Amino acid sequence: MRRAWLLALLAGGATVFAFAPFGLFPLAFLGLGVLVWLLAGAARAREGFALGFAWGFGAFAAGVSWLYVALERYGGVPAPVAALAIALFCAYLALYPALAGAAFVALRGERVAGAPVRAAALFGALWLGSEWLRGVLFTGFPWLAIGYAQTPPSPLAGLLPVLGVYGLGGLSAFIAALCALALRAGGVRVLLAWRPALALCAPFAAGFALLGHAWTQPVGAPLKVALVQTDFAQSLKWDPARFEEVLRVNLELARDAFGQAQPPALVVLPETTVPTLLDRLPAGYLEAFAGLAAASGADLVMGAFRRDAEERIYNAAISLGSAPVQLYAKQHLVPFGEYSPPLFGWFYALAQIPMSDQTRGAPDQAPMRFGAQQVALNICYEDLFGAELIRALPAATLMLNLSNLAWYGDSLAQPQHLQIARVRALETGRPMLRATNTGMTAVVQPDGSVAAVLPAFARGVLHAEVRGHQGMTPYARWGDRLALLAAAIPIVLALLAAAAARPRRTEAR
Repeated sequence: MRRAWLLALLAGGATVFAFAPFGLFPLAFLGLGVLVWLLAGAARAREGFALGFAWGFGAFAAGVSWLYVALERYGGVPAPVAALAIALFCAYLALYPALAGAAFVALRGERVAGAPVRAAALFGALWLGSEWLRGVLFTGFPWLAIGYAQTPPSPLAGLLPVLGVYGLGGLSAFIAALCALALRAGGVRVLLAWRPALALCAPFAAGFALLGHAWTQPVGAPLKVALVQTDFAQSLKWDPARFEEVLRVNLELARDAFGQAQPPALVVLPETTVPTLLDRLPAGYLEAFAGLAAASGADLVMGAFRRDAEERIYNAAISLGSAPVQLYAKQHLVPFGEYSPPLFGWFYALAQIPMSDQTRGAPDQAPMRFGAQQVALNICYEDLFGAELIRALPAATLMLNLSNLAWYGDSLAQPQHLQIARVRALETGRPMLRATNTGMTAVVQPDGSVAAVLPAFARGVLHAEVRGHQGMTPYARWGDRLALLAAAIPIVLALLAAAAARPRRTEAR
């Protein structure tokens, strides 16, 4: 069992290479396939739990270890405490694949050898359910959901507008399980039997067929945009001695963005681009941005902290320029970074995180309107939650993300986050614009392709032209309901079969 546990740990860690920046998407099937192969040999549910936990711990320790940088380097948490906190967090995340593994061993019955398609369907359904739970419980942390690995060039990417990231993750788990169980049952001969072969080929054929399908249509004239990447290290951004420099660079970059022969219609600066509250900015500072935009007949959006009349603080965005002033407040806050969960006040005695007592914005905020385009904003971490972003549809024609990933240094966080944006563009059928502090500032098209991107950790302005889109993808209409309903069927059938088998086992005794 110890050897199997170690193999599961390594398989989970290797699965991280399926995601950006590596993009070796077949490793998602291989990594999960190794787990299913091991689960097929487990005799008890607790063995399945241990194997799933080992796989999950390997995956998350390799894939989100950049969280350590935020705690130790920028949060001021002592290194041993930061390492322990990240290990405990990875252990918590590993509970979800552990539960899927335990449930699979408990419910599989005789399917592993006799009916690999049904057994694989059960595993795919349980995996989908575990990832969905990870994305909703305790505010959710769906980072590294398996479906994110299937952005183009994966042929399964065509199914993202239909199934969403959780549905595609369950389908990926089904494919991995089918290969592993069929090969374990009788090798290639079983895998090439007509039922397993058809079940294996059908998802790839459907995904490939839908890759070129346009679920939404362009609307309005092309919009010239300029996305600003300020590139301030987190340690410098909040240094009082650098405050005036940060304000000056923001204004200079905005001036450069508008100073083109054909000025953009919209300039965007990243999340919390000014390291203070809006009402504490020097007199005339915001007016300078508004003047630049208005002089070009354009608009500007910038991230900032805002305080209301009741002294509540919001991670917000404000628009200035030709259109009336519009505001957006972040709705889905990051626990421990933007607010303290109950009973965790002790954490803030160790950490030094500025603006860490924030208030959630309202869940029904309207898109910002710029001319004919309606732009739905989301701030940093919010774009992990596709079911929340589709609330802005069908009104929104463009999606805009403001981020500051300087907290995580030069790590996997930047390319992984861009890959998440690609999935959101596919799910919604809308372009996703990204303006970030340190990367990756980009324009993502509705088909998930990256039309333009700035190098990470480089100060600059990305000029591009985008078209808004209207219409609804199946995922935008149904959210995760379709995938969850499909997952419920094999789970319910397995529960009924287990209940029917229980009396027979009692009689046999």
